[in-house]
Amino acid sequence: MQLDITRRQAIVRLVVLMGASAIGPRLLAGNFGHSARLPAGYTSGDLALLDEIGETIIPTTDLPGAKSVGIGAFMAMMVSDCYRAPVQAAFRSGMAEIAQQYAARYGEPFVGGQAANRTAFLNEIHATARKVRRAHAFDEDKGETSHYFTMMKELTKLGYCTSEMASTTLFDWRAVPGHYDGNVSYKKRAHV
Repeated sequence: MQLDITRRQAIVRLVVLMGASAIGPRLLAGNFGHSARLPAGYTSGDLALLDEIGETIIPTTDLPGAKSVGIGAFMAMMVSDCYRAPVQAAFRSGMAEIAQQYAARYGEPFVGGQAANRTAFLNEIHATARKVRRAHAFDEDKGETSHYFTMMKELTKLGYCTSEMASTTLFDWRAVPGHYDGNVSYKKRAHV
């Protein structure tokens, strides 16, 4: 499989990847889920919907789920701050589509709906997103974007895995690898 991307796209993707790896662990440290400031263009209802979508993707088990790390605010912040207008529009229309189609099918709102119904519904959307992804090569410069659910799923995984909770609880995180030993015996080596 050959991936044709422009130099600009490669640089943008590299910058996003490097930025996420550098600042990712700090992004949720600010407790996004309980922030008084909403990301631009999002309401508290939007964040609640994104929280429930994230919680359906990574549910609470014996470990906290995506909702507990404020995944809705994280997704909204990433989309509004880091994505171009066509991608933001696709994401927002996907949110509306999920809320409307779920309510029409199950007769209940997505937020607060039955977990089994939400899971079945999002699994169907995921199957559609996978088909779309296989059939198309997306080009952001031409205004083409990936399926909205693919974005939601990727942002959920990124936000959850880089949250303070996941970094300190789920992973074997250590502030400094190894340990410091200031009393190591030293022998000067002879030069050859």
